[in-house]
Amino acid sequence: MELSVYTIQGKDTGRKITLNDAIFAIEPNDHAIWLDVRQYQANSRQGTHKSKERSEMTGSTRKLGKQKGGGGARHGDINSPVMGGARVFGPKPRDYSFKLNKKVKELARKSALSYKVIDNAIMVIEDFNYEAPKTKQFVALTSNLQVADKKSLFVLPEANKNVYLSARNLAKVQVVTLSGLNTYRVLNAATLVLTESAVAGIENILNA
Repeated sequence: MELSVYTIQGKDTGRKITLNDAIFAIEPNDHAIWLDVRQYQANSRQGTHKSKERSEMTGSTRKLGKQKGGGGARHGDINSPVMGGARVFGPKPRDYSFKLNKKVKELARKSALSYKVIDNAIMVIEDFNYEAPKTKQFVALTSNLQVADKKSLFVLPEANKNVYLSARNLAKVQVVTLSGLNTYRVLNAATLVLTESAVAGIENILNA
């Protein structure tokens, strides 16, 4: 599949770039996508939730009432869950992360990219750079590309501090490098904006 290459002014350069069908035109695998997104979200969880158990509560251990005949559930001291003290089987700190096969992750990313091609939601622009961080310049870029009102993901071949800082304060824009490109971020964006070098980098990584 061929896509036109645009300038940062939103004008067609007249050049075309050919996308690798083995990456951008496969039959999407929804299950692989689900697994990869689930892993990304699970690995992002802190897992620091904690509630106190009965033995961790501070309070008297005196038995408040007799064992039977009180007309209610049996309970001991004031720390009992029956009395509103500790929580039974409450959450404990844990690690939610899990491993996923490399081939499954690659299939998921290819599937996500293929969905973007199907939805006609991929744009390719020339490589660009800013001499200094300027949010105003990046706002103009999104307007020129007609993605200002959409959630967009800009993919760069490598880290660019000036470009990243220029887009940092824009709520609907996210700038990532090739190493930060994943299935969740691709699907979460309405429009995927790739630089020419980023396209070559994606094909190099997923064709390895």
